[in-house]
Amino acid sequence: MSSISVRRLQKELREINKDCPQGIKLVKADDFETWYLTLEVLGESLYKGETFMLKFRFDAQYPISSPSVTFVADDKHQPPLHSHVYSNGHICANILGDGWSPVLSVSAVCISLQSMLASSRKKERPEGNDRYVQYAPDDPKKSRFVYEGMHLILDFQELYFADLTPYTVHFLDDRIWEVS
Repeated sequence: MSSISVRRLQKELREINKDCPQGIKLVKADDFETWYLTLEVLGESLYKGETFMLKFRFDAQYPISSPSVTFVADDKHQPPLHSHVYSNGHICANILGDGWSPVLSVSAVCISLQSMLASSRKKERPEGNDRYVQYAPDDPKKSRFVYEGMHLILDFQELYFADLTPYTVHFLDDRIWEVS
Protein backbone atom coordinates (compact mmCIF):
# COMPACT_ATOMS: atom_id res chain seq x y z
CA MET A 1 0.00 0.00 0.00
CA SER A 2 1.40 3.39 -0.96
CA SER A 3 2.07 6.07 1.64
CA ILE A 4 -0.51 8.32 -0.06
CA SER A 5 -3.14 5.60 0.32
CA VAL A 6 -2.25 4.95 3.95
CA ARG A 7 -2.35 8.67 4.85
CA ARG A 8 -5.69 9.13 3.15
CA LEU A 9 -7.20 6.05 4.83
CA GLN A 10 -5.83 7.14 8.23
CA LYS A 11 -7.55 10.51 7.75
CA GLU A 12 -10.83 8.89 6.71
CA LEU A 13 -10.69 6.46 9.63
CA ARG A 14 -10.18 9.35 12.08
CA GLU A 15 -13.14 11.21 10.56
CA ILE A 16 -15.39 8.14 10.67
CA ASN A 17 -14.47 7.43 14.30
CA LYS A 18 -14.98 11.08 15.26
CA ASP A 19 -18.19 11.87 13.38
CA CYS A 20 -19.73 8.96 11.50
CA PRO A 21 -22.81 9.88 9.44
CA GLN A 22 -26.15 8.82 10.92
CA GLY A 23 -27.13 5.26 9.98
CA ILE A 24 -23.53 4.26 9.23
CA LYS A 25 -21.33 2.41 11.70
CA LEU A 26 -17.74 1.23 11.37
CA VAL A 27 -17.60 -2.43 12.39
CA LYS A 28 -14.04 -3.41 11.56
CA ALA A 29 -11.01 -1.65 10.10
CA ASP A 30 -8.01 -3.64 11.32
CA ASP A 31 -5.88 -2.66 8.35
CA PHE A 32 -5.88 -0.41 5.30
CA GLU A 33 -6.98 -3.12 2.90
CA THR A 34 -10.45 -4.18 4.10
CA TRP A 35 -13.07 -2.33 6.13
CA TYR A 36 -16.58 -3.38 7.18
CA LEU A 37 -19.37 -0.92 7.87
CA THR A 38 -23.07 -1.33 8.57
CA LEU A 39 -25.61 0.78 6.78
CA GLU A 40 -29.19 1.60 7.76
CA VAL A 41 -31.56 3.60 5.59
CA LEU A 42 -32.94 6.59 7.46
CA GLY A 43 -36.56 7.70 7.49
CA GLU A 44 -39.53 5.99 5.94
CA SER A 45 -38.39 3.61 3.24
CA LEU A 46 -38.81 0.07 2.00
CA TYR A 47 -35.72 -0.84 4.04
CA LYS A 48 -36.81 0.67 7.37
CA GLY A 49 -35.45 -1.41 10.25
CA GLU A 50 -33.02 -3.35 8.06
CA THR A 51 -29.25 -3.23 8.50
CA PHE A 52 -26.83 -4.15 5.73
CA MET A 53 -23.11 -4.89 5.93
CA LEU A 54 -20.74 -3.27 3.44
CA LYS A 55 -17.25 -4.50 2.63
CA PHE A 56 -14.71 -1.97 1.32
CA ARG A 57 -11.45 -3.20 -0.21
CA PHE A 58 -8.71 -0.71 -1.02
CA ASP A 59 -5.80 -1.12 -3.40
CA ALA A 60 -2.49 0.74 -3.51
CA GLN A 61 -3.94 3.32 -5.92
CA TYR A 62 -6.67 4.52 -3.54
CA PRO A 63 -7.95 7.28 -3.63
CA ILE A 64 -7.03 7.67 -7.30
CA SER A 65 -8.89 4.42 -7.98
CA SER A 66 -12.20 3.59 -6.37
CA PRO A 67 -12.50 1.07 -3.56
CA SER A 68 -14.13 -2.26 -4.33
CA VAL A 69 -17.44 -2.10 -2.45
CA THR A 70 -19.93 -4.92 -1.98
CA PHE A 71 -22.83 -5.70 0.27
CA VAL A 72 -21.86 -8.74 2.33
CA ALA A 73 -23.73 -11.90 1.34
CA ASP A 74 -23.20 -14.68 3.88
CA ASP A 75 -25.04 -16.68 6.55
CA LYS A 76 -25.56 -13.59 8.73
CA HIS A 77 -26.05 -10.85 6.13
CA GLN A 78 -27.96 -10.48 2.90
CA PRO A 79 -27.69 -7.68 0.35
CA PRO A 80 -30.76 -5.51 -0.04
CA LEU A 81 -33.29 -6.41 -2.71
CA HIS A 82 -32.67 -3.49 -5.06
CA SER A 83 -32.53 -3.06 -8.81
CA HIS A 84 -28.84 -2.07 -8.62
CA VAL A 85 -27.69 -4.70 -6.11
CA TYR A 86 -27.00 -8.26 -7.25
CA SER A 87 -27.60 -11.22 -4.94
CA ASN A 88 -23.82 -11.73 -4.61
CA GLY A 89 -23.55 -8.22 -3.14
CA HIS A 90 -22.14 -6.49 -6.23
CA ILE A 91 -23.41 -2.94 -6.60
CA CYS A 92 -24.05 -1.20 -9.88
CA ALA A 93 -23.33 2.43 -9.01
CA ASN A 94 -21.53 4.92 -11.21
CA ILE A 95 -19.49 6.34 -8.30
CA LEU A 96 -17.86 2.92 -7.85
CA GLY A 97 -16.69 2.90 -11.46
CA ASP A 98 -16.22 5.61 -14.06
CA GLY A 99 -17.92 8.19 -11.84
CA TRP A 100 -15.35 7.80 -9.07
CA SER A 101 -13.42 10.89 -8.03
CA PRO A 102 -10.55 11.07 -5.53
CA VAL A 103 -12.53 13.69 -3.59
CA LEU A 104 -15.06 11.00 -2.67
CA SER A 105 -14.60 9.04 0.55
CA VAL A 106 -15.87 5.96 2.34
CA SER A 107 -18.48 8.12 4.09
CA ALA A 108 -19.57 9.67 0.78
CA VAL A 109 -20.01 6.21 -0.77
CA CYS A 110 -22.06 5.05 2.23
CA ILE A 111 -24.27 8.15 2.07
CA SER A 112 -24.78 7.63 -1.68
CA LEU A 113 -25.80 4.02 -1.09
CA GLN A 114 -28.17 5.11 1.70
CA SER A 115 -29.74 7.57 -0.71
CA MET A 116 -29.98 4.96 -3.47
CA LEU A 117 -31.84 2.60 -1.14
CA ALA A 118 -34.03 5.34 0.36
CA SER A 119 -35.28 6.37 -3.08
CA SER A 120 -36.23 2.82 -4.09
CA ARG A 121 -39.93 2.21 -4.76
CA LYS A 122 -39.75 -1.54 -5.27
CA LYS A 123 -37.70 -4.39 -3.80
CA GLU A 124 -36.33 -6.37 -6.73
CA ARG A 125 -33.11 -7.81 -8.11
CA PRO A 126 -31.56 -6.42 -11.30
CA GLU A 127 -32.64 -7.96 -14.57
CA GLY A 128 -30.26 -10.82 -15.36
CA ASN A 129 -29.25 -11.29 -11.70
CA ASP A 130 -28.86 -15.07 -11.87
CA ARG A 131 -26.81 -14.94 -15.05
CA TYR A 132 -24.60 -12.15 -13.69
CA VAL A 133 -23.95 -13.96 -10.40
CA GLN A 134 -23.09 -17.15 -12.28
CA TYR A 135 -20.38 -15.47 -14.39
CA ALA A 136 -19.35 -12.44 -12.34
CA PRO A 137 -15.75 -12.05 -11.21
CA ASP A 138 -15.07 -12.01 -7.47
CA ASP A 139 -14.05 -8.35 -7.64
CA PRO A 140 -16.93 -6.18 -8.89
CA LYS A 141 -14.40 -3.67 -10.26
CA LYS A 142 -13.67 -6.26 -12.97
CA SER A 143 -17.28 -6.06 -14.14
CA ARG A 144 -18.05 -3.33 -16.60
CA PHE A 145 -21.34 -1.56 -16.11
CA VAL A 146 -22.38 0.78 -18.91
CA TYR A 147 -24.84 3.53 -18.05
CA GLU A 148 -27.13 5.04 -20.67
CA GLY A 149 -29.27 7.68 -18.98
CA MET A 150 -31.74 5.79 -16.84
CA HIS A 151 -31.01 2.52 -18.64
CA LEU A 152 -28.37 0.15 -17.33
CA ILE A 153 -26.49 -2.37 -19.40
CA LEU A 154 -24.23 -4.95 -17.83
CA ASP A 155 -21.12 -5.35 -19.93
CA PHE A 156 -19.73 -8.87 -19.39
CA GLN A 157 -17.48 -8.92 -22.43
CA GLU A 158 -16.03 -5.41 -22.10
CA LEU A 159 -17.90 -4.00 -25.06
CA TYR A 160 -17.42 -0.29 -25.43
CA PHE A 161 -20.11 2.00 -26.74
CA ALA A 162 -18.78 5.31 -28.03
CA ASP A 163 -22.03 7.11 -28.75
CA LEU A 164 -24.95 7.97 -26.49
CA THR A 165 -27.51 5.69 -28.13
CA PRO A 166 -29.55 3.61 -25.66
CA TYR A 167 -28.81 -0.11 -26.04
CA THR A 168 -30.66 -3.19 -24.90
CA VAL A 169 -28.95 -6.52 -24.22
CA HIS A 170 -30.86 -9.63 -25.31
CA PHE A 171 -29.49 -12.87 -23.84
CA LEU A 172 -29.66 -15.72 -26.34
CA ASP A 173 -27.97 -18.17 -23.97
CA ASP A 174 -25.38 -18.04 -21.16
CA ARG A 175 -22.55 -16.66 -23.28
CA ILE A 176 -24.15 -15.30 -26.45
CA TRP A 177 -26.13 -12.09 -26.54
CA GLU A 178 -26.98 -9.38 -28.97
CA VAL A 179 -27.15 -5.66 -28.50
CA SER A 180 -29.80 -3.54 -30.16
